Amino acid sequence: MSLRLSATTPETPTEATDGTWLECIECAESYAPFEDVRYTCDECNGLLEVRYDEPPTFDEFEGEGVWRYDAALPLESGVTTQEGATPLYEVPRLEESVGVEALRIKHEGMNPTGSFKDRGMTVGVAVARKLGVDRLACASTGNTSAALAAYGSRADMETLVLLPAGKVAAGKVAQASLHGARILEVDGNFDACLDVVQELAERGEAYLLNSLNPFRLEGQKTIGLEILEGFQADYGVWPDRIVLPVGNAGNTAALYKAFRELVQADELEPEDVPKLTGVQAEGAAPMVEAIENDADEVRRWEEVETRATAIRIGNPVNAPKALPGIRETGGTAVSVTDGEITEAQRDLATEGVGVEPASAASVAGLRKLRTEGVVGDDERVACLTTGHLLKDPDAAAAAGNDPEPVPADTKGVLEHLEN
Repeated sequence: MSLRLSATTPETPTEATDGTWLECIECAESYAPFEDVRYTCDECNGLLEVRYDEPPTFDEFEGEGVWRYDAALPLESGVTTQEGATPLYEVPRLEESVGVEALRIKHEGMNPTGSFKDRGMTVGVAVARKLGVDRLACASTGNTSAALAAYGSRADMETLVLLPAGKVAAGKVAQASLHGARILEVDGNFDACLDVVQELAERGEAYLLNSLNPFRLEGQKTIGLEILEGFQADYGVWPDRIVLPVGNAGNTAALYKAFRELVQADELEPEDVPKLTGVQAEGAAPMVEAIENDADEVRRWEEVETRATAIRIGNPVNAPKALPGIRETGGTAVSVTDGEITEAQRDLATEGVGVEPASAASVAGLRKLRTEGVVGDDERVACLTTGHLLKDPDAAAAAGNDPEPVPADTKGVLEHLEN
């Protein structure tokens, strides 16, 4: 297994600050991290990643939550609401029905605003404050807007969120609204929203905090670090595979980077890196198409549709980082139907784990790959669930049991139960 850390042999450039710098994944051009606002490479427009001259080791990690891993992050502290340290749930009935050696659910819906996006925002908003910007912005299918609104409010910074009109679950819009963001409803899909936000950022009108921002993904790396530590604590081994929903592919890219850094630090052997396995809804599956066709690039889907609104994305901006992550770890990508997603959402609920539809895609994908024989019965697997059930209460209600009207007396209730 060959894990690509850098386009060149990592060397600290002259622009580095405290052993940290930004590097283009395409041409290896390097930049000082905090002198200018920059999202992509000036030379070739390639995506940027944060580099460290001393990759972190496990014995450097102290405390709890995202900032336990400050040795693996570009700053020592952030704008925090105590994000991270989310549960790694046992799900014995689901484990047995899927038929794997071990199955754990990493439930990111237990973060402060109810999704994994808090991990990225605690770092991204802190960097924005260090850079001295005064307005934050994002495009969102919902969770990003909720997280950015909360962290922007905590940092006392103006926040703009651009949402596709009529396409975002009410629970997520409510969060952004209450936290004081200016909500701009765009007549278009998520990808159109991101096009506008990128242009605003290029004009210097706002600091972009979608996952195109390399600092945001640094916070999301900590998901992978927590999963590794959890499996070591419970089983004494690393997980064989991590299955995760894919929208903009930020988590896939972030986990891949975390594991490469651990390999560089001799904390993880290349053969022990978990297989990164992405899952998309059939109606929004450009990453799956690229993997199945062995393509070097992802084709933008102009029309996307799925009830899993958080992954209703046709142009994943982190594909250049995520495709190597899937391929070089020996993983794969698979698409699932909305019906399979709802079934998985119900199955998780029977274990007491409440998730929004996009989160359940990971379990639906694992089940499909297990049925197809891609995943072996001896594998230890972590499924990432990215958002809480109450992010999309309408979907939860549609997937659950209907209320049953009863009389206002005990006898009537008992008669109803008997019938």
